[in-house]
Amino acid sequence: MKQKIILAASVAIGLLAAFLAGSYISAREREVEELRDQLARRYRTVDVVVPAKALPAGTRLEMEDLRVRAVPENALSAQTIRATPNIALRLVGRTLALGVEAARPLQWSDVEGGAPDARGLAGMLRPKMRALSISVSGAASVSNMVRPTDHVDVLGTFALPSKTVEGATELVTLTILQDVLVLATGQETAETFRGGGGNYSLVTLEVSPHEAEVLTFAEQMRGRLTLALRNPEDLHYEKELPQVNFERIRASLEGLNELRQRDILRKRQ
Repeated sequence: MKQKIILAASVAIGLLAAFLAGSYISAREREVEELRDQLARRYRTVDVVVPAKALPAGTRLEMEDLRVRAVPENALSAQTIRATPNIALRLVGRTLALGVEAARPLQWSDVEGGAPDARGLAGMLRPKMRALSISVSGAASVSNMVRPTDHVDVLGTFALPSKTVEGATELVTLTILQDVLVLATGQETAETFRGGGGNYSLVTLEVSPHEAEVLTFAEQMRGRLTLALRNPEDLHYEKELPQVNFERIRASLEGLNELRQRDILRKRQ
């Protein structure tokens, strides 16, 4: 009986020791995790924009003037310009209000006008450009997949007087503008866009004053404007894009398909 008591006590003491050891190890692990989190917060780095060289006040910023540098997050201020995907759109073409040193994190207070989100959509416009909103449906805006900072071609379809039948009209489609920057879709700009889908009926484009007149007239003709999404790195300009009507479609379909097949075969080789 005495041996059983001793055995039971030994087991209980062993379990207690194991429990205490486990508790001690868990407590130490929590301390290590907390220390690791503290160090991560203290020494976490963030990519910011810095000048590639010292620049005087009045400098108009270009891409070659800017670099990205990782700095400790706790060294940042609310004015520090972070290296977001759209930062070039927000900075290139802007003018420095103050002289800046090379490699020192650039501040919005260094730039004339400050942060674009503090100035609204007007602050995103490049000099001599205008913002113009046009009405588009979901299909006309690539199923609402066009987003701020995208580049598009603007096509228009209109009912024009027929050249062959007096008093009749015919549908004509033509490319109005090529490689146009999208500033906003609905109420979403590059500053407020957080990704994901969304419906909108207006798209705001960056255009010149002359282009603004053309688009405004096109809308007043009660035509249908359509956006064709393009790669922002594609700077190719089509010099000869004829108007398209039913007769042209019927005459050019075979040639268009042959050209497409040749292009597909060339890419596969």
